[in-house]
Amino acid sequence: MVKTPAEKWKNQIIQYRKKCQKIIDISKSVRYAGVVNNYGRTLTGIVRSNVKPLLKSEQVKNEFFIISTLMTLRKDSLNAVGKLDYVILQHQKVTIVVFQKDNVTYYVSIDRKEKGIDKIISSIKKTI
Repeated sequence: MVKTPAEKWKNQIIQYRKKCQKIIDISKSVRYAGVVNNYGRTLTGIVRSNVKPLLKSEQVKNEFFIISTLMTLRKDSLNAVGKLDYVILQHQKVTIVVFQKDNVTYYVSIDRKEKGIDKIISSIKKTI
């Protein structure tokens, strides 16, 4: 039986959600894992239980719009500098790690106190 586009889309979102859950399970330091499309819209996202979000709803929308714009504009320099591995944004309270795969952006927030961030990044890359 042939799946409708709506069924394919629903299945894709389920797959993204499963990957986000696997990212959350990598370390207790992972606060949030989400998938954003090219327009900055959240396709799915998971906040670790017992973690208070740092951003308000409007701030999250703006953050994801900025990240998606950055990732879209980076595609223009792909041939010159090579494929993007990941982006790290260091803040006082959290470290944001951004990955791009298959026209979506994985946005992961990690506690700044985490010392083994390289290991977490490596595990995330294997997961996505």
